[in-house]
Amino acid sequence: MRFRIQTTSILAAILISAPRFVCFSAVLADENRPRVTIDFARDVRPILSANCFGCHGADPKARQAGLRLDTFSGATQKLVSGKAAIVPGDPAKSSLISRIASFGSLKMPPDASGKSLTPNEIKILKQWVSQSGKYSDHWAFSHVVRPRVQPVSNPHSTHRPIDYFILKQALAHGLKPNPPADKYTLARRLALDLTGLPADTSDVDAFVSYNATNAYEIYVDKLLASPRFGEKWARMWMDLARYADSAGYGSDPLRPNLWPWRDWVINAININMPFDQFTIEQIAGDLLPNPSENQLVATAFHRNTMTNTEGGTDREEFRTAAVKDRTITTVQTWMGLTMGCAQCHSHKFDPITQTEFYRFSAFFNQTADNDQPDES
Repeated sequence: MRFRIQTTSILAAILISAPRFVCFSAVLADENRPRVTIDFARDVRPILSANCFGCHGADPKARQAGLRLDTFSGATQKLVSGKAAIVPGDPAKSSLISRIASFGSLKMPPDASGKSLTPNEIKILKQWVSQSGKYSDHWAFSHVVRPRVQPVSNPHSTHRPIDYFILKQALAHGLKPNPPADKYTLARRLALDLTGLPADTSDVDAFVSYNATNAYEIYVDKLLASPRFGEKWARMWMDLARYADSAGYGSDPLRPNLWPWRDWVINAININMPFDQFTIEQIAGDLLPNPSENQLVATAFHRNTMTNTEGGTDREEFRTAAVKDRTITTVQTWMGLTMGCAQCHSHKFDPITQTEFYRFSAFFNQTADNDQPDES
């Protein structure tokens, strides 16, 4: 997968998802609107996550009454009372339903938690248990499935698949798209979007005067070929990689030798480096057979950790802090998953245990580096 395609796919996913969230909010707001089927990931998990998982989730140390509600097996097993929180298809026998509808000391979540369910949320949970009480994986842990494109009959229809999804939701909410922008406006938007800089007047004039059907594509290709393209979009990656030209902590001294990695990222984007290669070289470029100097520079992704050279600091303490930082950043950057909570306790919301955190961090805990004034 090419780096630009990957970037575009991420943006497309955000744009495709946005109307769905708007639609979902509107559905919940209308409590009288009938719902044919309750979807666990869409409708139920957000309610349980916000109100129940803190005391009845994955973390065994925080779990109350031996009840686990983040898994089907935990929610359906018999408790000490002999009852089960969820009896699929039978809300009347499900203690979860009776407790969320109770008052006083039996009410869940308890008043002391500061949380409470709305009548509509209680209705959703009842309907879910009545229908099946089935669980499903969070969308982030499910296989990506390409959605089926359903063209929308509209004067503003387009051949770009993503626009069909946006247009369908817009029309469902009584919204109409604006007419296409004039070519001068379009040229300015494209330049700012792709390079972060205003459009060059000569390029704009050439785009406006060129009447070929592929004028748009030619102009976009010219912007993609600009060195400014990599400079702009590398900023996004450097934010993920916590890049800085200083070392952090109290004294925050300058870090004069990390800029070659910044330039490596810019160049990788400008040459359209395949995303798998982009990944391998940053995570383990030094482990490749006969690595080049550029591949060694790429591994400075791991040197973006803060370093503390103040007097009296313990080198091993901050080496360990760097190892944890590399673990957390690698997972968050490539998997979009927050793993940092599990360094102290099993994650309360995501299926990551404390043991799994340190198993993964072992990959990075083989370094001989420690905090040196010259960043060596």
